[in-house]
Amino acid sequence: MSLIVGVAGGTGSGKTTVVRSLVTALGPEQVALLEQDAYYRDMSHLPPQERAARNYDHPDAIDERLLVDHLRALKAGQPVEAPCYDFVNHRRLAETRHVEARRCVVVEGILVLATKSIRSALDLKLYVETDADIRFIRRLRRDIEERGRTVENVIAQWEATVRPMHLQFVEPSKRHADLIIPEGGYNIMALDVILAHLHHVVTA
Repeated sequence: MSLIVGVAGGTGSGKTTVVRSLVTALGPEQVALLEQDAYYRDMSHLPPQERAARNYDHPDAIDERLLVDHLRALKAGQPVEAPCYDFVNHRRLAETRHVEARRCVVVEGILVLATKSIRSALDLKLYVETDADIRFIRRLRRDIEERGRTVENVIAQWEATVRPMHLQFVEPSKRHADLIIPEGGYNIMALDVILAHLHHVVTA
């Protein structure tokens, strides 16, 4: 049976750095990874312009039932076919990613702690906390370099949905965390504590 770890926090908070640290420390053969972003609902039936205008920072944007089903399957030792998402064109792809169950399953995303059904599937809940200005800069770089966005587009989306949804859903969700990690992957002391616990559980 797998240990399910949820890693939440605002966009650009350093969640991915924390997850990489967990995988490196425990070993890739011990960790399965799910990204909540891959579970956006499929909007391919909408025109491209309408797809781009949707609010992807609201919990309703996530196919919550599918994600929870996959977490429960992995916890029971069963493999899953995780969806793949095209962030440039805002649509789910036909291909999937085969994920085998491991001793530790990590699910990462801004809204991982925001809804009860996902929280109920987690054994350990982590929240990565980083100042808003740093998060914005990281988001800006990522969306321009990896997702083909313009500076104007990133700023408009930040003001219209990212910041309001962070304040409404993401930030309040940290009250559900078992541990809050200030400064994410740069907080070596916090990571050492978490890794010691996970190593003990995974190798038991």
